[in-house]
Order: sequence, then structure tokens, then C-alpha cells
Amino acid sequence: MAPGFQHSQQIRFGDIDSYNHVNNVVYLQYLEDARVQLTYAELPGGGTFQDLIGTELFILVGRNEIEYLAPISFRTEPVYVNIWVTNVGGSSFDFGYSVSEADTSIIYAQAATSMVLVSRSTGRPIRLTQEQRSALEAWRGDPVPFKRSPARPVIKTAEGNR
Repeated sequence: MAPGFQHSQQIRFGDIDSYNHVNNVVYLQYLEDARVQLTYAELPGGGTFQDLIGTELFILVGRNEIEYLAPISFRTEPVYVNIWVTNVGGSSFDFGYSVSEADTSIIYAQAATSMVLVSRSTGRPIRLTQEQRSALEAWRGDPVPFKRSPARPVIKTAEGNR
């Protein structure tokens, strides 16, 4: 795990699929819950990241990637979603995650999400302010150590490149 934030996530009975483990779609909800909790967490100087965004802007998910490492069966003890920032760009930033035991001795999944800061009135990306960047940098950690390389080959199809 990297610097950032740890969110406990209670597994609900409805999260379990016919294979008796947490359904892959539910992991996206777990990541979202952790992301929301982080952006509303108190910053060292006071306020939250949501306060820095204000009411005229919002952050949208641009991309998600999840690598499933071990199944999670129903249990009454929570799992933990660890979240940190892996990259800060002009108008975007990336979160890294691990879904694990509290001590990270078992990691069930690791993931990454690209977020974009957008104007509510225009729907267009907006550059991050220095204050927003500083808040994000406080949560900075290493890239997600995906087992599969992020570089994907171009696949030639009858319709063209894919």
C-alpha cells in the first residue's frame, strides 16, 4: 500500500453472486465508496478536497482498470479499500487502490481510476489549481503494480484496428 487513505467496506449479502463470492461489478462500488470518503476527508490544513472543487466543478471517472487476485466470500468482517494518488496531470489525476485485509496481508484486487475535473456549465475539462494539486500530492503513492503490462497490442480486424 502507499500513502493515502484506508476505508473499511462491509460486505453485503447482496454483493455475493452465484459463485459465492463478491461479484466483479460490486468492486467498482467499493472503489467509488473509498473515493467519495477520501474526497470528503479532512485535509491537514482544514476543509476537504470537495471544498476545493466547489459547486461549479465536479470530478468524473474517465477510466477504470481492475485486476482480481483472490475471491472474497461472504463474511461479517469488513475488507479494506486502500486508495492513493498515482498521477496528477493538467485537468486529470489517477487513483490507485488495493482491496485487502486491514494489514494488507491478503490483497483481493488492485485497481486504478482516472478522474477528470470538469466544469458543470460547459462540460469541458478544467485545469487543476495549485491548491487542488497540493491536496492530491499529499496522497501520492506508487503506481499500481498490475501483473499485466499496461501496454496493449493493436489488434488487426476486418473492420480496422482495435
